[in-house]
Amino acid sequence: MPSFDAVLEPDLVEVRNAVDQSAKEVGTRFDFKGTSARVELGDRGMEVTLYGDSDFQIGQVKDIVLAKLAKRGVDVRFVDAGAKVEKIGGDKVKQLLRIKSGIDSEHAKKIQSLVKHSKLKVQASIQGDSVRVAGAKRDDLQAAIALLRQEVADLPLAFTNFRE
Repeated sequence: MPSFDAVLEPDLVEVRNAVDQSAKEVGTRFDFKGTSARVELGDRGMEVTLYGDSDFQIGQVKDIVLAKLAKRGVDVRFVDAGAKVEKIGGDKVKQLLRIKSGIDSEHAKKIQSLVKHSKLKVQASIQGDSVRVAGAKRDDLQAAIALLRQEVADLPLAFTNFRE
């Protein structure tokens, strides 16, 4: 039975390159000279930490990082900027940006119910951090891909493992 997997996988090499470019730009920009503005990548490559002297400066550094990610072809919807800016002593602040990888259970259930209620002759099943969609015809699977691209706009889904 033909099937495909809907996954959420960022290109971690490009994320690392974008963070390195951002760190280089922050280090050389004139308006950041003499400040604590910097960008660091976490050990697994799934967290980016922004440092600065104020909320405004954190916003500028975040804009640089997002621009570099977009320029390197990494969708900015992978970035979860939900963490608040926190004080780390004196007048210094930091913010943690998480890189989303894998579909969480809430979104997986949403995708599964979307496919179920779409009246297409396909079935969706949650497989860990991905959703497998299977159907009898290739055309139905392509219609399911189009439906998911249209309806799930908040996640940059990729469709892999297409099997006949």
